Amino acid sequence: MERTEAELIAAVLKGDAASFEPLVEQYSPRVFATARRYARRESEVEDIVQEVWLKAFNKLSSFRGDAPFEHWLMRLAVRTCYDFLRGHQRNRETTFSELSEPETDWLDRFVAQPESADEHADAARQLIERALEQMSPAARLVITLLEIEDRSVKEISELTGWSGTLVKVRAFRARAEMRKILARLARDKYL
Repeated sequence: MERTEAELIAAVLKGDAASFEPLVEQYSPRVFATARRYARRESEVEDIVQEVWLKAFNKLSSFRGDAPFEHWLMRLAVRTCYDFLRGHQRNRETTFSELSEPETDWLDRFVAQPESADEHADAARQLIERALEQMSPAARLVITLLEIEDRSVKEISELTGWSGTLVKVRAFRARAEMRKILARLARDKYL
């Protein structure tokens, strides 16, 4: 007979570490998916996921149970990803002369005819990922949550611990930062 999450958590808190394994098995795909949004190399993703599970195990006593375990875990995962971004901010900048051929083609089409640029969404996504890598950690986090994961300001506030107002301010600044990066991309390419 399968035990509920509450029973598993209670068993872990009483010293039965093996009861944590079903939680890891159940939520690992979601934690991996979240980590992949913030790190590109699989080794970094694995490090983040390991850190999330280590923190979850060590901080399990802080789980109050007033919200689902998954919400608590994902809040922990997002904050761990944010910490990773801040820690790995060093020299993330890449040069735009290193654009791939599909990226260059998409950029050429976008400059010539912006309305037809969505035909090559894959190249556009690669450009956005490249721009995201150059953004500050807070900007990258808020853009990823708001625009890519399509989360509400309230959800982002709950995940990050930031106030709703701070989320809105950071989103405004992040969009401005993204525009600046993309403008520099176009300027470097065409001047």
